[in-house]
Amino acid sequence: MDGTIMLFSYSLSPGELMLFFLCSMITGMAKAGLKGIGLVIVPVMALIFGARPSTGILLPVLVMADIMAVIYWRKYAEWKYIMKLLPPALAGIVIAMITGRLINARQFSAILSSIVIIMLVMMITNDIFRKNKDKIPGGKGFAALTGLSGGFATMIGNSAGPVFNLYFLAMRMPKKEFIGTVAWFFLIVNVIKIPLHVFAWNTIDINSFLLSLTALPAIALGIAAGIYLVGLFPEKVYRYFVIIVTAVSALALFIK
Repeated sequence: MDGTIMLFSYSLSPGELMLFFLCSMITGMAKAGLKGIGLVIVPVMALIFGARPSTGILLPVLVMADIMAVIYWRKYAEWKYIMKLLPPALAGIVIAMITGRLINARQFSAILSSIVIIMLVMMITNDIFRKNKDKIPGGKGFAALTGLSGGFATMIGNSAGPVFNLYFLAMRMPKKEFIGTVAWFFLIVNVIKIPLHVFAWNTIDINSFLLSLTALPAIALGIAAGIYLVGLFPEKVYRYFVIIVTAVSALALFIK
């Protein structure tokens, strides 16, 4: 006995299995409102399962967490922002399907982190210098850049959170509306991605899906913990928390 645990077609050490469930719990916390912390999941899952296979295992975990988050925050979505982002996001997913194989992990991380940092600077500049604090930086162009880059990032590595978080933060929505809008948006986008992973990339099969399902209790625990912790944040503190964690995530991507 080498101490490994067989789950369907996957042979995992106890440590790897614990990391998988921990990643699932963190996913739930992120989807419940602790935005930004979820980016750590991507490299850890890639370490356990391999870069490409991990995307197919993680996607159903994300969808289950999205569903739970939507059930709790469903009343607070701002649909006008969701509908504005969806078309360019879908275009970004298509571009990723076509060109994603041509970009290695290092190039992808550098591109994504650069986009996030640029958007972060734009948003902070808008907060400080614009007299009309509700005005969207860059207008339609800002939405198009967000959608394209975020759609590309979510298809390649399930790592579009920082991009879309910054866009919704720039809308200066209250905490609950921000979380509810992000929850609905990612549920729609992630469900759309499932058949692409099943039929085009072949990263989701019955074994990977059943493995993802075993994470359901950990996701639910993370959702509950995230909802509780989000409730402790005042509005302004929550906004600064998301900005800081998103910036740290972008820098981590850049130096990875």
